[in-house]
Amino acid sequence: MPHRSSITARLDLLGRVLAPISLILAPLNAAIGQSRDTDPALEELIPDAALENPQGWSRETAAAGVTVPDLAGLLSPDLTKPLTQIPEIAMDWPDGNELAAVTPLTPDPDIDLAQDQVKTASAALDASAPDGDSAFAQIAGADIVRVNRQVQLAFPPGLADFTERDTVAARFAGLSSLRALPGGEDNLAQLSRRGREDLARLTQIMRLFGYYDAEIAQSIVGPEGAAVRAESLTAGAAGAGTEVGTGTARGAGASAPFDPKKVVVRFDVVPGPRYSLDMIALGDIDAARDGAALRAAFALKHGDPVDSDRIIEGRAKLDAALGKAGYAYAKVGEPALVIDHAARTGDLDVPVTTGGIYAFGVVRSLLPDYLSSRHLQRIARFDPGEAYQRSLVDDLRKAILATGLVSSVTLEPREAAKPEAGKPGLIDFDVAMVKAPQRTIAGLIGVSSGEGIRVEASWEHRNFFPPEGLVRARAVVGTREQLLGFTIRKSNFRARDQALTGDLYAQTRQTDAFNSRTLSALVTLEKQTTLIFQKPWTYSFGIEVLATSERESSSPASARATYFIGALPLRAAYDGSDDLFDPKRGFRISLRASPENSTQDGARSTYIRTQLDASGYKAVSDAVVLAGRVRLGSIPGAETASIAPSRRLYSGGSASVRGFAYQAVGPRDANNAPSGGRSLTEIALEARIRTGLLGGLVSLVPFVDAGTVGPVATPTLKGVKVGVGVGVRYETSFGPIRIDLGTPLNPSKGDSRIGVYVALGQAF
Repeated sequence: MPHRSSITARLDLLGRVLAPISLILAPLNAAIGQSRDTDPALEELIPDAALENPQGWSRETAAAGVTVPDLAGLLSPDLTKPLTQIPEIAMDWPDGNELAAVTPLTPDPDIDLAQDQVKTASAALDASAPDGDSAFAQIAGADIVRVNRQVQLAFPPGLADFTERDTVAARFAGLSSLRALPGGEDNLAQLSRRGREDLARLTQIMRLFGYYDAEIAQSIVGPEGAAVRAESLTAGAAGAGTEVGTGTARGAGASAPFDPKKVVVRFDVVPGPRYSLDMIALGDIDAARDGAALRAAFALKHGDPVDSDRIIEGRAKLDAALGKAGYAYAKVGEPALVIDHAARTGDLDVPVTTGGIYAFGVVRSLLPDYLSSRHLQRIARFDPGEAYQRSLVDDLRKAILATGLVSSVTLEPREAAKPEAGKPGLIDFDVAMVKAPQRTIAGLIGVSSGEGIRVEASWEHRNFFPPEGLVRARAVVGTREQLLGFTIRKSNFRARDQALTGDLYAQTRQTDAFNSRTLSALVTLEKQTTLIFQKPWTYSFGIEVLATSERESSSPASARATYFIGALPLRAAYDGSDDLFDPKRGFRISLRASPENSTQDGARSTYIRTQLDASGYKAVSDAVVLAGRVRLGSIPGAETASIAPSRRLYSGGSASVRGFAYQAVGPRDANNAPSGGRSLTEIALEARIRTGLLGGLVSLVPFVDAGTVGPVATPTLKGVKVGVGVGVRYETSFGPIRIDLGTPLNPSKGDSRIGVYVALGQAF
């Protein structure tokens, strides 16, 4: 039998649980019976006295003293009061916890606008006037500027002082979202959103030009020219729907559909008064000894209109003037403009620190064994002691890059002496360079109807003997030419862009005019032009000595003669064009003269080979350039027979008279082979027409060429040959690739009907 204390504890717990139930079931106790013959343990737990008088027995238990909760209150609570906590349950009720606030989603702007259009009949597309004036009317008799087919700017008529109208319109056209809207995608939602963006842009543009009080209104103009109102954008009859984003009415009784593609977004602009500059602060400019000149370079003064473009331009001019006047450490900060709307003025502050005047010191190379300090000082356009100019520092940087020996260069200024009373300081430059590849192996394979197959290979070292000492070896193997050559060149020789070149080569050539075997040595000193520095004036002079064995035609039966020739080749040229490879305006002129002494079998001949070339270029539109060329040549002093065939004048070919083969224009011998002459006349005219193909990189070039060669020294047009054709140019970063197709209008016997020419660069 269980221990007495354990049974009592259990009975107490059972009593606490059964006490409420016994009260509820008390009326039913008469119907409950228990056998007297029960289990002793259960009888001890629930005695017979509990069966005979349950109410009395229950009152004597410990559970009878426990307060009974109000079950009715729990089952039917008053919702206006907090719930009563159930005994023995230690859990907080929900009314003590605060739920986190729900963050609403950000609506999509296009959907929001479309819904707004449906609900309010597209109020955003009705005329929106400045300052909320709903009665705003479009400007009567306005001057209209059409940005494109769906965007217009309207200005009051007769505004003589509003000279910036076209500039404002052009600036707006470049920034307008509506103008950039692709066709087929324009709908009410996009027109509304982009129209609001453009309204803000136009307001900002007007402020850039000083019109801070400008009034701008946006409206939608229908096909009939009237502003589109709300009633024209809705469906009309009750129950009709509107397509969101298109404005097209649908459903029974709908009015005519609204087509956004047929309307115009109009901006009416009333400029208002233009603000002017009041105070202009330029840092410590006024304390400089040439402060007045520097302030004049800024080009803005009190009373000038507020114009952001002119302010930016003035800052750039001031910075350039400081760099030109010797202020090596000058700094020009960003302009700050403070607007006074009451006075309609603006105060401008451009922070400037001059830093004192300096003169050039020395240039020091940090790679002296590669490009020495002396060499860098030679190619600089300044000498020590000269007034500092920032442009000359930039020029030296470009010149070092132009050598092709460095991939990058940095000029670090170093203050060698500070400015003192009336005496400029000195600034040295340390030149840090990164070496570029110095060796190149190149090859070229070509085929042409005039010269057959030609294979060329070369090797060069551009700094074989520093500084800038080039060595090049090249070889040519072809059906009509074989060559082995060796070249030494010293660039920037004793002066900037001046080259001393020695060339030694052995060559055999076979053309329709002659067959030659030549050994030549040539030394030339020339002033060069480059892609980075296209110079107006260039020159060269040299000494040439050669020995050549030649016959006048390719026929093996022709007699071969040996010539020993000494020459002094000279050349002077002026280039006033705007581009070295693809000029569009300007002109060029060059003159070559080579006095020569020739000895053949003891007979001596003296003559001068001369040639004058002139070309001009005129852009008649953005897409069309007219180009013309004239070439005149003459060899006075000797008869044709006394001149080696390779030294005579010829015409025809890619850079001459297109449509004819190489050397095919001019006198011919008994075998119908070109024999050359002593005078030359060539004229060429072509139109270079840019197309829209491949992003504008392709041009078409119709041309007409004419030329003749005469047996006398005076140029003439007798026997002139004419070729016509069309070419294609493809623009690249290093110049146009040229393909020309020509045909002769008056061919001679044996001339081909078609000539094809491929080269780099224009024909002239």
